[in-house]
Amino acid sequence: MPPVGSLTAEQLGLFDANGYLVLEPFSSEEDVRALRDRMAELVAGIGGSNNSTGSCEHHRMAMDDYYFKSGDNISFFYEDKAFGDDGCLKQSKELSIRFVGHALHEHDPVFKKFSLSESVSSIFSSLGYKRPAIVQSRYIFKQPGFGGEALPHQDNTYLHTEPPSCTGLWLALEDATINNGCLWAIPGSHKNGLKIRMIKDENGTYFDCPIPSYDHKEFVPLEVKSGGLVIIHGDLVHKSFENLSPASRHALVLHVVETKGCEWSNGNWLQRKS
Repeated sequence: MPPVGSLTAEQLGLFDANGYLVLEPFSSEEDVRALRDRMAELVAGIGGSNNSTGSCEHHRMAMDDYYFKSGDNISFFYEDKAFGDDGCLKQSKELSIRFVGHALHEHDPVFKKFSLSESVSSIFSSLGYKRPAIVQSRYIFKQPGFGGEALPHQDNTYLHTEPPSCTGLWLALEDATINNGCLWAIPGSHKNGLKIRMIKDENGTYFDCPIPSYDHKEFVPLEVKSGGLVIIHGDLVHKSFENLSPASRHALVLHVVETKGCEWSNGNWLQRKS
């Protein structure tokens, strides 16, 4: 039997048509539990490890020096709404973190094992990658009651190669529903190409053209059960709403690019040391 990630001709056709593909099931309950348990251990260690700063104010979600250095380590980012007027967390850190990134796939053995698994690598082979490289990993919590929204975007905007080659793998570690902030996407929007790029240079960080606006009526929800995977084309327009429900929506996201015949853009926010 082929690995779980080996895509059929029908699945590849759906991905080409829509710009996304939902695979259910993909990961076992045991694998999902291993990833969630390991993240709980990492969060429990905040404040006493070299990966944290010990300052709640520092962890505000912002495009600052801490964020830009996170491409080569495991860094922790909190929801803005998790802080009170005094600059400190209003509730436990476990219920306040927005996401952890961006090199879990390199520096943590549990996340590395999943990222380099045969089921994951088979997806990239099916999609035609010759020499794929995972450039970013992010564990998203989507906290109950205030988990932040992700505005409409394309992944190639932030992780650009020439020619564009980014693909996202979005693994549900809990059921993702309309109520708790599942992904939404515009089917076929990837066929319209990349609309905007984020550039980081000596002048700071900026977009190279005005941010596009989209009609919500064009989006469809991508609800998925825990252990299910959503494959996302780098030019697909997708988003998620704020989570106002009492249930969290944990997910792991990996982003891969082609390194054979594609050049990593100097203007990307993420510039790896190696």
